[in-house]
Amino acid sequence: MPQAIFVNLPVADLDRSKRFFEGLGFSFNEAFTNDEAAALVISDTIYAMLHTPESLRRFTKKDVADAHATTEVLLALRVESRERVDALFEKALAAGGKEQRETEDHGFMYGRSFEDPDGHIWEVFWMDPAQLPQ
Repeated sequence: MPQAIFVNLPVADLDRSKRFFEGLGFSFNEAFTNDEAAALVISDTIYAMLHTPESLRRFTKKDVADAHATTEVLLALRVESRERVDALFEKALAAGGKEQRETEDHGFMYGRSFEDPDGHIWEVFWMDPAQLPQ
């Protein structure tokens, strides 16, 4: 069974991307960070490797997607409360992100969505399994 996930994402400006995610309160593992890639620590088991396009091309023969033009992936992060959803969303906007779509409130689930400066879509949500509709 997998023990962690490392999502690899292309970024146009590595320093700008690092500043954006630091503005959200995240850190980087410096042991896996250099001028071409940075290891964003989301949790103890969730990481995003932010790569310059040249760095990412070492791992694929396919074209590298431009997330401003096409949806490559939706990254959904479950957090501990509705308040944490709002706080992370507001930090994203303050750090240069933009709202991707309207807030969703289904009672048992609440979420907000933003794009980072490279166009990657991040969905932050809270869910109370005890309130799931039967």
